[in-house]
Amino acid sequence: MLKYQVYGIINNMLPKDYRLKKRSAFSATYRTGKTLHKDGITVFIGKEKTNDSPTRVGFVVSKKIHKRAVKRNRIKRLMRESYRLLIKEGAVSDKYLSLIFVASSKLLGKNLKEVDDAMRKLVYKL
Repeated sequence: MLKYQVYGIINNMLPKDYRLKKRSAFSATYRTGKTLHKDGITVFIGKEKTNDSPTRVGFVVSKKIHKRAVKRNRIKRLMRESYRLLIKEGAVSDKYLSLIFVASSKLLGKNLKEVDDAMRKLVYKL
């Protein structure tokens, strides 16, 4: 048995159905022009959906935030985990086709609780 399976890390990933992957999907979401900002996180809101598929989510941290990929990836992991917990609680609305969460430099050095609070505020605004 893998070490990660024992601690449940593999099962705690954001499911593939919820991930925004294609460049065209990112571009379409950015084009809608709807945004919300809170505590260093900006969310771009896609079109309202008409089908039963789950809302797809993307997480973006620019190189302008920090030049080291380790720092950028940590911010993305924190945002992803926070969103996964919100899905698990049922707090996320399936009203939109896609959402893109973009981090700013304010998130550098923050822990999961602080990122989770910011994500909750944004998701409840949706």
